[in-house]
Amino acid sequence: MDILTKTLSLFSQGRLKAIDQFAENADQIQQKQLKGLLNAARNTEWGKKYDYKSITSYSLFKQRVPLQTYEEIKPFVTRMINGEKNILWPSVVKWYAQSSGTTNDRSKFLPVTNEILHDCHYKGGFDSVALYLRNNPQSRFFMGRGLILGGSHSPSPLNHEAHCGDLSAVLLQNLNPLINFIRVPSKEIILMDEWESKIEAIVNNTYNKNVNNLSGVPSWMLVLIKAVLAKTGKADLTEVWPDLEVFFHGGISFEPYREQYKSLISTDRMHYVETYNASEGFFGIQSDLSDSSMLLMIDYGVFYEFIPVNELDNENPTILPLAEVETGKNYAMVITTSGGLWRYLIGDTVRFTSLRPFKFVISGRTKHFINAFGEELMINNADKALSQTCKEANAIVKEYTVAPQFILEQAKGKHQWFIEFEKEPTISIAEFANRLDKHLKELNSDYDAKRYKDISLMDPEIIPAKPGVFYQWLKEKGKLGGQHKIPRLNNDRTHIEELLAINQKLNDK
Repeated sequence: MDILTKTLSLFSQGRLKAIDQFAENADQIQQKQLKGLLNAARNTEWGKKYDYKSITSYSLFKQRVPLQTYEEIKPFVTRMINGEKNILWPSVVKWYAQSSGTTNDRSKFLPVTNEILHDCHYKGGFDSVALYLRNNPQSRFFMGRGLILGGSHSPSPLNHEAHCGDLSAVLLQNLNPLINFIRVPSKEIILMDEWESKIEAIVNNTYNKNVNNLSGVPSWMLVLIKAVLAKTGKADLTEVWPDLEVFFHGGISFEPYREQYKSLISTDRMHYVETYNASEGFFGIQSDLSDSSMLLMIDYGVFYEFIPVNELDNENPTILPLAEVETGKNYAMVITTSGGLWRYLIGDTVRFTSLRPFKFVISGRTKHFINAFGEELMINNADKALSQTCKEANAIVKEYTVAPQFILEQAKGKHQWFIEFEKEPTISIAEFANRLDKHLKELNSDYDAKRYKDISLMDPEIIPAKPGVFYQWLKEKGKLGGQHKIPRLNNDRTHIEELLAINQKLNDK
């Protein structure tokens, strides 16, 4: 370990000790977060509406404050954007994270307060590095540059006082200037508006730098890596950046991309660290490189609650504090944050793998699953089954999406998998579908039950995509780069029909 990395690693020891306390004192830490949040907002319009001054316990908070979706807080956020103060949060809010919006073209603007910026997002970044250095004591992290691949547009003014941008753009815009000495490319390049021009500029600016760590969304970082290799004529990224050692990734599951990364970055010195950094806050870090689950970060000014996924549509669903969750169950996550979000349904589902400390995996999205036939197929089931099948078929998947197809005359249906392969399977598509089906049955008992003797669900169908279909779909929607992502699972056929139409156009050429 170089001197600078060693010095900063030692500097983080106090923080690591605090993180180690998560295993023993989680409930106390969470209650402290709730108390602090209620106290901070007691004199806001929202705090007065629900009389925060008189809320002295979690049970009162749960009883008094209703669950919120974006549609319900949107009028308050709009007023904040227009300059009104002390609405959801006491401090002046100048920045708003514009969500990527995978289900439609409407943008969501989420407040980025100074508190959520510094005590959650940036604290999460520091902790990610601290935990990585603990796991990798041979690191030379600060001897090279970090390449952060941010959003697809620069922060743009909503009015004279408020600005918006992709979360990564907001974070980069407000970074401590000292960080810029160890980061590439320049702020002017990373905040460029047009995605394809930005990729070209990043490549030209960084291919000859000593980059040793990457941060970004796996799908878009892969686009950048391939552009770097094309520019340099190299086959392996370590030929360009020999000191490369870690990729901090998030936004989407890494599993479908793992084999592609291994093929392009062959060194066994390379590490992959998952983080859960959403527009609403920073929630989790992979604290152990041998364990794919993430540590829930419970002292970032965020109070967590959870709803069993199977009760989401209930009028009065069970809502649990962190202390009452169980391992192995899928929960929709509810957050209360120093960003002015109160009992907010973030839209992600998680499954806990450990309770001391609380560790979890992201199992899907509340709107991105398939339950057309009672199969309750979640994204993590699909990712794992597809990954296992690809290993057996010596295949690599670039992108995919799945949707149900109803066969009315038989009163049943099937799943259609639209897959763009980076490397075609060495077995037939029919056999690939059979093996995928087998692994899905092993991973999901509900799916297995519905597939029994084709009782309601028939064999899955694989439709191979022409190269570039998914990229073209995102481009047509103006969603290249940043945190934009392919919706993996859908309960309807809207996305897959659009993709199939583009595929047909390419076939007709």
